[in-house]
Amino acid sequence: MKEITFRVSRFDPETDSQPHLEEYTVEVHDGARVLHALHAVHAMDPTLAYRWCCGAGQCGSCAVKVDGIPGLACLTEARDGMVVEPLDLPVTRDLEVELAPYLGRFTHIEPAESAEFPTQAEIEAIKPLRECIECMSCVSVCPALQVSDFAGPTAMRQELRLALDPRDTGNRAAEAVARGLFACTSCQQCRIVCPKEIQIPGKAIEKLREVAARQGLALPRHTTVAEMVRETGRSVDRTKPTLLEQVPAVIEPEGEVKATIGFFVGCMYNGRLPETALDMLAVMRRNGIRVIIPHEQVCCGSPLIRTGQTEFVDYLKRRNIEAFRTRDIDLVMTMCAGCGSTLKNDYKTPFRVMDATEVLAKYGCEAPAKLPLTVTYHDPCHLLRGQGISEEPRALLRTVVKEFVETPNQCCGSGGGVRSGRPEVAAALGEKRGEAFEASGAGMVVSCCPFCEYHISEHTNLPVKDLMTLLREGYEEKDRQRAGKKA
Repeated sequence: MKEITFRVSRFDPETDSQPHLEEYTVEVHDGARVLHALHAVHAMDPTLAYRWCCGAGQCGSCAVKVDGIPGLACLTEARDGMVVEPLDLPVTRDLEVELAPYLGRFTHIEPAESAEFPTQAEIEAIKPLRECIECMSCVSVCPALQVSDFAGPTAMRQELRLALDPRDTGNRAAEAVARGLFACTSCQQCRIVCPKEIQIPGKAIEKLREVAARQGLALPRHTTVAEMVRETGRSVDRTKPTLLEQVPAVIEPEGEVKATIGFFVGCMYNGRLPETALDMLAVMRRNGIRVIIPHEQVCCGSPLIRTGQTEFVDYLKRRNIEAFRTRDIDLVMTMCAGCGSTLKNDYKTPFRVMDATEVLAKYGCEAPAKLPLTVTYHDPCHLLRGQGISEEPRALLRTVVKEFVETPNQCCGSGGGVRSGRPEVAAALGEKRGEAFEASGAGMVVSCCPFCEYHISEHTNLPVKDLMTLLREGYEEKDRQRAGKKA
């Protein structure tokens, strides 16, 4: 037995205006779960309200937040000092939340009068989608649900499950579009918190969007982008000289060559923010990285995959893989979070793919001068959850700024085709993000994604910069300081 002290959120709607934390000390066995700790508290204070049923991770009843992260109380290990709170849904009492409105969004099968049993292939396609235990963890973290009429991630999962079942007669794609299918930002939060590891964005929502696209239900702006990719190989139009028009195929570093890498440019850094990409290349030169830039590379296909318009994607994959496969490189580097996530998760590449921050962490980064700035960092969804990269950007930031402050992570709203297809949803999430940044006390927002940078800058009064631009400025300041000392 061991003794742990932890806090639990308490709320009685008859006496409390808002939830508050109360501290408890209990004895539990080694390896005890949060549910066991709650049982121990309940033995002392029978007024504590929480849900549980099976105690074995199969029913979803005991979902709560532990230190801010949703999980099943019966599977999450109890820790000294932990904080146990309800999911971010309407609270009815203590750790209990209102579930009926969200369960009511599940659609039900519309059976045919006669139908054949699903084939083995259809059963296998449906199987990953039917593992849901209706814990509503995914619903509690979905940013789109906060600002739109979106039915929610698990409701979309159910729509695709029925769409794949030959016994169902409903038009699930049209129904899903009407229920907000294109409001999902592909932020991946639902996937991360799902106790059954259901890949809702990639295996349900994007697949449902494919069905919708085949039925001619893709949003007009999305079809325009897809047509641009088919015609030009790029998802953004040319408004100024592109990066590929400005740089040679090989950029040699200063000093000793630590590595030779290929650079996958991406559409945004090629066409809209080439200056930022040039900053990154200057940083790589400073740190001994030879950069190979195949000029025949094209869009990674992410805008098409996220919006369900996938008939042209295999061509893009083949062209990009061939562009880098024939080069003598150690790895392929991305700078755009969305491109990096796509190459890592949607491609089968014969080469390793790394984000620019990973490259600097792997091969070493010369310390820049510290700039007199207080900054906060925005985690791009496709970098944090799509690639699992969190610490590398923060470590680099701390080398170049005087003070770094955290802002609670949340999607900015620009991903998944939402900025183009559902701009009102993207704007609402952008406003929430801007408010959080301005409340942080920071004087600047830093990120590692062109879409996030572009979008956030429209919804905050703070300047927004890419991390690589900040590093380049830090090196320039370091050179000025050195020159001043010599003078």
